[in-house]
Amino acid sequence: MSGSLGLLGLDQAELDSCVACGLCLPHCPTYRVTGADTHSPRGRIALMQVVDEGIAPLSDEIVEAFDSCIQCRACETACPGDVPFGHLLEVAKGVVEKTRGKAPWWLKLGLRALPRPRLLRAGSSCLAVAQRLRLVPSQRLGLPQRLPVRRRALRATGDDVWLFTGCVMDAWQRDIHVATQQVIEATGTTVRPSGDAAPCCGALHTHAGLGDDARRLAARAMSALEGDNAILVNSAGCGAALKDYGRLLDSDEARAFSARVFDVHEWLVDHMDEIDANPPAPAIAGRVAIQDPCHLRHVQGSHMAVRRVLEPFVSEIVELDDEGMCCGAGGAYSLVHRQLALDVRDRKTGAISRSRADVVVSANPGCSMHLVAAGLTVRHPMELVAEALRAR
Repeated sequence: MSGSLGLLGLDQAELDSCVACGLCLPHCPTYRVTGADTHSPRGRIALMQVVDEGIAPLSDEIVEAFDSCIQCRACETACPGDVPFGHLLEVAKGVVEKTRGKAPWWLKLGLRALPRPRLLRAGSSCLAVAQRLRLVPSQRLGLPQRLPVRRRALRATGDDVWLFTGCVMDAWQRDIHVATQQVIEATGTTVRPSGDAAPCCGALHTHAGLGDDARRLAARAMSALEGDNAILVNSAGCGAALKDYGRLLDSDEARAFSARVFDVHEWLVDHMDEIDANPPAPAIAGRVAIQDPCHLRHVQGSHMAVRRVLEPFVSEIVELDDEGMCCGAGGAYSLVHRQLALDVRDRKTGAISRSRADVVVSANPGCSMHLVAAGLTVRHPMELVAEALRAR
């Protein structure tokens, strides 16, 4: 870090890199919905500045401005000055959490369960039973249409690459991991699922301002995923978090670890020649719309790889006309800020409707569940590729 640190512990040089030009405004989902400058990146940075310098107290209104950010980081893609908005907000939210305890108690309780895979699976199985008995409003809560009571086993076939399986996705959407492993192995590559050894990447903890918890989970993941082989990730949010361990932990070991992490589509682009990409029929005969998860498009910059991997296996790919606008999921954001998340989602579902797509694909579990709750049919890209390969 460079520059003096103020009350929020922010780097002054990073704060000063924002010149309030406003080029980020059209790309900010909360600003698009509310029109309030305090709900924009430049407005939030201005508030960070006055609090950091002691000009204004950390009031409820300022805390709300920070907390209402979805952390999509589309502003970073649009910014000509490379302002590290995501990092600034993470630091600010960390201070807010330590001094104000802003995160809801039920969110903290849920986050404590994520690194406990047996507890998470048991709770998820109970939720699945309740879902079948129609005791939980699945669509309103954004749950998958049919949570698994039992899960298909994931077995290692070798040590060529790791497949990071994570927490909620492994408990609720393990079939996507099964499909992903099948696609990777179609390249002749053996796979070792990370499983319970690395049960959570810490992304949701970071977003909630629980930085110490995130660092503990990062250290645990690094210890479990040893070696120098590639770590492949099929969740955009998890991949972004794992790639950020070098900054989160600020160590050479963490930076070396992050260099091994690849979004699975990013990795597959370099291995497509090893797959028979000519199945007798595409997995989807209609129009497939791609919803770019923000942490794949704006953080990892790997969203074009999804198109290149899907192209041989679907009839037609259609692009949405909203320039990658956030869907409003934001991990737990849609639960904490429900109305804002729904207002943002309405813009995304409008773009999907205009595309006249038959199915939507999304490479992030939070995005897919948020869109399923709107009544859309959403699949993971790896599911479509695996189905096409099985049809050979």
